[in-house]
Amino acid sequence: MDRNEANKLLAENVQSKTIRNHCVAVASIMEGLAGKMGENKETWWLTGILHDLDYEKAAGKMEQHGLETAKILEGLVGEEVIYAIKAHNGIHTGVGAKSNMDIALIASDALSGLVISTALIMPSKKISEVTLESLVKKFKKKDFAKAVSREKIMTCQRLNLTREEFFGIGLEALKGVSGELGL
Repeated sequence: MDRNEANKLLAENVQSKTIRNHCVAVASIMEGLAGKMGENKETWWLTGILHDLDYEKAAGKMEQHGLETAKILEGLVGEEVIYAIKAHNGIHTGVGAKSNMDIALIASDALSGLVISTALIMPSKKISEVTLESLVKKFKKKDFAKAVSREKIMTCQRLNLTREEFFGIGLEALKGVSGELGL
C-alpha cells in the first residue's frame, strides 16, 4: 500500500477531521522515529496513518478498537503493521507490544496529543511556537491535557530514547506537517 492509497482509506473510514489530523500527526512522528532508529520509514508511516481507521466505528466499544482496523487491512499491509495497530490499544485488546514499531506507535499516539495540546495554548496556536522546554513543562503538569497518557509517552524509554530525545523527534516531525494540520 502506498501513501495515496492509505490516505484514501483513511478518508473513507474516518469522517472526523480531528481524528484524521491525529493520524497524520502520529504518522509523522512514526516516520521521524523510523529515521532515527534506522527502520523502514514507509512502513512506520503507514502504521501511524492507519492506526485509528476504526476509531469511529468502535466508539463505545474500545475492546474492538484496533481489531476492526485489522480486518479492514487484512491482505493490504504486512502483518507487522496489523499487529502494531492491535497492540497500540493493548490495554483493551489484550495484544501486547513486542517490536520497536509496536512500542513507537503507543508512544507516538500519546505524544501527538501533548504536542498539539501545547500548540493550541500558544498565542498563535501554531506548532512553530512550541519548544522542547514547553513540552517538558506541560508533560510535568498533570492537570494539563489530562487525557494524554504520560505512561504511554514514557514507553519511549523502551526504544532507548530519553523523554527529551523523543519530544525533540516528535516536535520536529509535527513542525514538518504543521500546514497540513492547520497548526
